[in-house]
Amino acid sequence: MSELIVTLLRVGYLALLWLLVLSAIGVLRRDVFGTRVLARGSVLGTSKRRPAPAPAPAQQRPKGTPSQLRVTAGPLNGTTLQLGSTAVLIGRAPGCTLVLEDDYSSGRHARIFPGEGRWWVEDLGSRNGTYLGSTRVGEAVPVGVGTPIRIGQTVIELQR
Repeated sequence: MSELIVTLLRVGYLALLWLLVLSAIGVLRRDVFGTRVLARGSVLGTSKRRPAPAPAPAQQRPKGTPSQLRVTAGPLNGTTLQLGSTAVLIGRAPGCTLVLEDDYSSGRHARIFPGEGRWWVEDLGSRNGTYLGSTRVGEAVPVGVGTPIRIGQTVIELQR
């Protein structure tokens, strides 16, 4: 073989070796720092910020209706979410309303939503299931205030 071919093979091998090293560093960086979570509605590469929407006027809730969702056990113990008129999506995916740091929950695990004057919980086909009290939830079932909802190691409750 000529000296030129040997030199080109050496340079090519060195380039492949550096490509392997840089890709391994990229994987390690993603493991250490995690994925980048963007605010809803934002797009990578845009620097324009939309103004925050004006707060909605306070609506009167019927007495006894839950106003917040509280995590009572698990990695996010003490976390509260104010309930509105929209559904609360629960899971490990970054797009969920309540993002769980729980290895036993699915990406889109369960949904809590209002309907017919009360709140309902529904399992979204998770592997480990959603439990209302000690009963496994399959289809949408109504949730009472203070009834524990278990998703993996996390327990949440609707509170007034």
